[in-house]
Amino acid sequence: MQKKVSFYNLGCKVNLADISRIGKQFEDIGHQIVDFDEESDIVLINTCTVTHRADADCRKIVRRALRKSPDAFVGVLGCFAQLQPGEIVKIKGVDAVFGQKEKYQIPQLISNFSKSDFPQILVGDMKDIPFHTSAVSDNAGRTRAVFKIQDGCEYNCTFCTIPMARGGFRSMDYSEIIPAIDNFAKEGYKEVVLSGINLGEYNSSTGEKFVDVVRLLDTYDADIRYRISSIEPNLLKSEILDIIEKSKRFVKHFHIPMQSGSQEVLMKMKRRYRIKNYDKLINDIKLRMPDTCLGADVIVGFPGETDELFEETYNFIKNSPISYLHVFTYSERDNTVAASLDNPVPHEVRKERTKRLRDLSDSKLNEFYNSQITKIREVIPETYNEETGLWKAHTDNYVNVMFSGEKVKKGEKIKVLLMKNHYNYVEAGVVNG
Repeated sequence: MQKKVSFYNLGCKVNLADISRIGKQFEDIGHQIVDFDEESDIVLINTCTVTHRADADCRKIVRRALRKSPDAFVGVLGCFAQLQPGEIVKIKGVDAVFGQKEKYQIPQLISNFSKSDFPQILVGDMKDIPFHTSAVSDNAGRTRAVFKIQDGCEYNCTFCTIPMARGGFRSMDYSEIIPAIDNFAKEGYKEVVLSGINLGEYNSSTGEKFVDVVRLLDTYDADIRYRISSIEPNLLKSEILDIIEKSKRFVKHFHIPMQSGSQEVLMKMKRRYRIKNYDKLINDIKLRMPDTCLGADVIVGFPGETDELFEETYNFIKNSPISYLHVFTYSERDNTVAASLDNPVPHEVRKERTKRLRDLSDSKLNEFYNSQITKIREVIPETYNEETGLWKAHTDNYVNVMFSGEKVKKGEKIKVLLMKNHYNYVEAGVVNG
């Protein structure tokens, strides 16, 4: 019997791609996917473990689901589910908790379910966990897809639970990449974002590395442009930059986690690079490709981060070519080394520093947008607003633009002139010919 299935995703785009694959599994066996706020028979909540609010967020979403569908089967999966299944199963209304190994078996595990059979914890260990690729549309216009080619992490950053939550390194078979790209093209996607938990550690069973993937896609004849999602600075090798610098298919946009501009803090975090190496990398990129958009992750309030060490980070970013930041307020996570370190930063100080860096990020992005005025860039029209008569899109180097164009078609690559910075977007005009 056909059932209505709804999903709620917490966390990163890799998580979103995973839940999209599970949704496709339900559709393939005849079930209907509905919006989360619609009445449904099955509700699946995909959790994240990056912040200390993981449990509170999960509880809130479960309550919201049951208000709409009080008799629905409620399952919880994802990173927080893998780490804390015993806590989740205590949440009133949760029927089952699924681990990383079990999540792609959910349609079979709950077939012909009866709520009287639950709650159950269906969470195994992380040994020999296989790789499952997944993909999801990254925008409302369905022109850009997130494509997971790598999963898991084996780094030992002192603040992070991801290796415990996602397991070790594993990658998509190299031979399966081109067929997947062909499928994206058939579905009408014009941009593919290569993603993974630690993307630069891609390592196929046949020996190919991430640089080989980049080289393969750069030479493959498909009407698709490629964007690299977050990649660790120690893994963004010069061979990769050599390809992208000359590429007509890979865009000039990198998101490179930094976490701190203080070498002392980086050492406590057990990051795999020195701040001088990070500085050299981003300046080298800007020298090679001046219009590149550079994003960075930063963690604020790590234990032992004094006012002086925070100012090191602030000033490093202020004087760097970084275009924008993703700022994370440090929160203690169980089973991490950092949680037991001395000299925790008071929460109010963490909040204040977070605000300062987010304000700095806004300023840096505005500065980057200003640098692009009078430039001609490629865009892929994403969505059209009939009321305003404006299209929304992102340039190849990730400038958010809006422009008018009656004859413009969604998904058709066009050139636009960037004309005026409105701070959260740039007004552009279509370049004819």
